[in-house]
Amino acid sequence: MDSLVLFCTGALLAGGLYWFVCILGPAEQKGKRAVDLSGGSISAEKVQDNYKQYWSFFRRPKEIETAERVPDFVDTFYNLVTDIYEWGWGQSFHFSPSIPGKSHRDATRLHEEMAVDLIDVKAGDRILDVGCGVGGPMRAIAAHSRAKVVGITINEYQVKRARMHNKKAGLDSLCEVVCGNFLEMPFQDNSFDGAYSIEATCHAPKLEDVYAEVFRVLKPGSLFVSYEWVTTDKYRADNPEHVEVIQGIERGDALPGLRSYSDIAETAKKVGFEVVKEMDLAKPPALPWWTRLKMGRIAYWRNHILVTVLAAVGIAPKGTVDVHDMLFKTADYLTRGGDSGIFSPMHMILLRKPSES
Repeated sequence: MDSLVLFCTGALLAGGLYWFVCILGPAEQKGKRAVDLSGGSISAEKVQDNYKQYWSFFRRPKEIETAERVPDFVDTFYNLVTDIYEWGWGQSFHFSPSIPGKSHRDATRLHEEMAVDLIDVKAGDRILDVGCGVGGPMRAIAAHSRAKVVGITINEYQVKRARMHNKKAGLDSLCEVVCGNFLEMPFQDNSFDGAYSIEATCHAPKLEDVYAEVFRVLKPGSLFVSYEWVTTDKYRADNPEHVEVIQGIERGDALPGLRSYSDIAETAKKVGFEVVKEMDLAKPPALPWWTRLKMGRIAYWRNHILVTVLAAVGIAPKGTVDVHDMLFKTADYLTRGGDSGIFSPMHMILLRKPSES
């Protein structure tokens, strides 16, 4: 009898552990398991050192003196966080407004589909994803529009993940991924029928530089839509709490200084674009985009315990706990930014490259 009780107890514990790690562990899109967390292209023994270097560099985002080093540290950031993002959030590394009756996944997909609908492309057109990550938006947009999407990301590990996901989804014939810097894109002039960027250009030290590159590679008359991270008209630089929140977002998301919403259109015009439409998609009647962050607090603590255990036994690299903790603190700053209305991750601007006369 004692043996039976012991066996049943062991089986229950084993089943619970399996459920905790393998069922709860993967991201909602089943992209990554907790036991597979890594430092991307960074070797396991160097994850902690790279995290410390990253944190030191972005400690005071607006005081960064060596802007030319920003791309390298953005690359480091995505090596550190990509697996955690996939595991805890999904394959689309961005926010979307909550939609009544829709899951987070559906709301995300609709937000992505809207981007390609805005640039008015047709099946077979060649379009550019500026800062594609592991390709969540790319796949949704390719499936929705049947356009051929070329994505660019600075991170080689994300390129590998995106190609794997594209093939698994059966969309590799429509989706191409290139490793490169969107400030110096390896594409010919006038070679794309449209372009979009979803919460990616915020990593550029100067927005003008990335907009100029998009302008260069677009065909005349083509459209470009970008969802920008900005401070809103409610932000006050003389309010210490506002400054704390914005700097917290910048530090935890590899941002060399957030831009004001009022600067976006002027920057676009400066490089030659015509502004077709501009609006903050986070404003009412849109429902809060940060709801998912609030709802994820219990999941965070569950995940943090799991990451701590995996790091302690040597399955996850040392430093993973620090990275996970940084992301949780950043989520709190993002939530505060949303609650106060001083920050938006979806200031939409639709631009056109003028047609040749």
